[in-house]
Amino acid sequence: MPFPKILPHIFREEGGYVDHPRDPGGATNMGITHKTLAAWRGRSVTKRDVKNLSKKEAGNIYRKNYWNKVNGDNVDDISPAIAYVLVDCAVNRGTSRAAKTLQKCLGVKVDGDIGNKTIGALERCSNHHRLLAKFLARRMFNYGNLTSLFRTFGLGWARRLMRVSLIAGEMMGSEK
Repeated sequence: MPFPKILPHIFREEGGYVDHPRDPGGATNMGITHKTLAAWRGRSVTKRDVKNLSKKEAGNIYRKNYWNKVNGDNVDDISPAIAYVLVDCAVNRGTSRAAKTLQKCLGVKVDGDIGNKTIGALERCSNHHRLLAKFLARRMFNYGNLTSLFRTFGLGWARRLMRVSLIAGEMMGSEK
């Protein structure tokens, strides 16, 4: 599932504008935080700027700051389902955490960078269904460790993970 096909799923999961007082990301629209937008634009931004963020700009941010940083094109060539859960994790938990989660599941050096060694391990992986299950389980475990935020956001994270799991499972069924 190449990036343009993943993007609508990310937008659906991330939703629209929110500014929840317990969310450390602050004002967020389509999953793009105030801080991320400011870094992208190279200047400070207002909550209004976040609220008025276009889908096109958000998509460009997702491609450059998330998909590319987790080597999405190369992962997608090997397993679109793994690419999907990886980029969803990157958006929700950060690119380094997503990469580390995959690396732990593959049993390779955990450095937060999906380079040649991680891609090679993914290519050699003989059971992507098991890898997918391990990745999703580790991600849920990581949510549970966010004790200060889990009471507020945990049920939503779990629901998101179930939806992502269902889509990834369907994709896995259509892989070679």
